[in-house]
Amino acid sequence: MAAAAGVSTSTASRALSGHPAVLPSTRARVEAAAAALQYEPNRTASALRTRRTGLIGLVVNSLRSATSHTIAETLQGWAAEHEYQLLVCTTGGDPAREASFLQTVRQHHFDGVVIAGSGANTDLVNALVQADHAVVTMNREVPGSLAPSVMSAYETAARLAAEHLLQLGHTRIAAIEGPPSVTSGRLHDAGFQAAMAAAGVPVLEELVCRGPFTPDFGRWAAAELLGLSEPPTALLVTNHEASFGALPVIGDSELRVPDQLSVICTEDEPFYQWWSPPVTTVDNCAALLAVGAADLLLRQLTSGAQDLPSRRTELVTPALVERGSTAPPPARPPGRRGGVHGGPGAHSAQPATSDSSGAKPSSR
Repeated sequence: MAAAAGVSTSTASRALSGHPAVLPSTRARVEAAAAALQYEPNRTASALRTRRTGLIGLVVNSLRSATSHTIAETLQGWAAEHEYQLLVCTTGGDPAREASFLQTVRQHHFDGVVIAGSGANTDLVNALVQADHAVVTMNREVPGSLAPSVMSAYETAARLAAEHLLQLGHTRIAAIEGPPSVTSGRLHDAGFQAAMAAAGVPVLEELVCRGPFTPDFGRWAAAELLGLSEPPTALLVTNHEASFGALPVIGDSELRVPDQLSVICTEDEPFYQWWSPPVTTVDNCAALLAVGAADLLLRQLTSGAQDLPSRRTELVTPALVERGSTAPPPARPPGRRGGVHGGPGAHSAQPATSDSSGAKPSSR
């Protein structure tokens, strides 16, 4: 190709890489020769010379949620704008699959990776940072991680939701939460508890269900709560997976929303606005999460992965979106209703594994 353009190999290489020292006329001649010969640069060889491949990885547990879709699409747009290729790995929340992809990131010299995954694999994350890869973790605390992170302010989200219900006059407020072993489950619970304590309203354990991020658990928890002899007047669901099971149970019950039961969810999903009535939510602002991750990534790509302080965490503040599913409580708390099967007061039991809602369970 260099011979066809009438230049040296080194000049041809500089012309194709956009080196400013190459005259525009020479660059045009080299590009024309490359097009005529259908020349494709050897990216592997180039990566060995420059230690840059133009590849960015994204690890997510799944792409089922609006949050994951928005993060992936926003990062894809950013990558294209900055001339990177984005490769997405879905792991189903499996730390072993995540570890395998992170090893691929290192072996194939990816320039960077955004990890919105299991919260495990600290050693691999730190090895990437120490090897000068740009690394950002998202929405999960990774104990001992050296990588900067961006997270939704989960505690703030649950506090905003609870405060909204309290301001409407509710005191018998129930919550369906994730497990305390997971960042979002632990912080959502902390925010809920803080808002209730600040209002002087006790949190009754019979009104709090904690469990896995699945529609099955949401369905089971909603049935438990609505089946109490004195059901709640308001319900907070702190993850979209549980809401996929909880909302149909609420719709099938005899409790009218919002006249007899107010409902609020976190992690805004498109279908919430089409539900009847439209669901009030606390939006986690997924696009802002992705923009924050891209900014942290770009700073490392341009200044070096060691440029940012270790364990730096940036929080994205969520926003309350009021719709039609919340209102002041009824004048008199409703009694036990038919159509919902209640159970014992222990709210850490596992629900049945069948899923007839049409929504697929996912791990976080």
